[in-house]
Amino acid sequence: MLSENKTAAILVIGDEILSGRTREGNAHHLAGVLSAVGIDLKEIRVVADEQPLIVEAIRALDSSLGGRYDLLFTSGGIGPTHDDVTADSVAEAFGTGIEMNEEALAVMRARWEARGVPVTGNRTRMARIPVGAKLIANSYSAAPGFHIGNTYVMAGVPEVFRAMVDAILPELPTGRPPVSESLDLHRGESEVAEELKSVAEAYPDLSLGSYPWHRDGTFGTMLVVRGLDQDRVAAAMAELKGRISA
Repeated sequence: MLSENKTAAILVIGDEILSGRTREGNAHHLAGVLSAVGIDLKEIRVVADEQPLIVEAIRALDSSLGGRYDLLFTSGGIGPTHDDVTADSVAEAFGTGIEMNEEALAVMRARWEARGVPVTGNRTRMARIPVGAKLIANSYSAAPGFHIGNTYVMAGVPEVFRAMVDAILPELPTGRPPVSESLDLHRGESEVAEELKSVAEAYPDLSLGSYPWHRDGTFGTMLVVRGLDQDRVAAAMAELKGRISA
């Protein structure tokens, strides 16, 4: 699909995702948000809680560091434990230091004191922010994320992640959200592959895909046409229906 929208990647960080212990949902949520505001998500990558891997991924994905995409969003690894190494990794990737951020610490202390939660070294660890980064507000639990270069660093806890996404949404660049039309068929993919290919070749500016399904003992295929121009999408779908009917 041809597009002038900004491009983006999501970097999910966490051993618990790779081990299968935790089902990942943050990328799915953010993918929908980005599509709705006209940002083209191009890649989702998952890495372990290992600093060299995180640094390598950030440098490969953030265009401000010579990477592939206009925007990078990370999820996970900014908590209070020893294996939360995302902040240190981001600092290394951007060649900057890391420090106890007084603004972040003040917000967190106020939250803890209001709830009678003791201030401990592990908790204050979440206020360690790369030098030069801007904080991302966390209305759910106070401990902030941060933004540096074209990278937005957010927590892995789903409720906190969503709160941070809501906080950054107003400042994100917007583009043209894609439109789509779908056709549900009780036929296998192989039966409509040639028709789909022909229409895809005739409309190179659009994205055409087939998605097999199986439910209630029957099977079929969902054909989807996506693009930025409603008229082009409608025309492609009309041609696709015509070819399949023929």
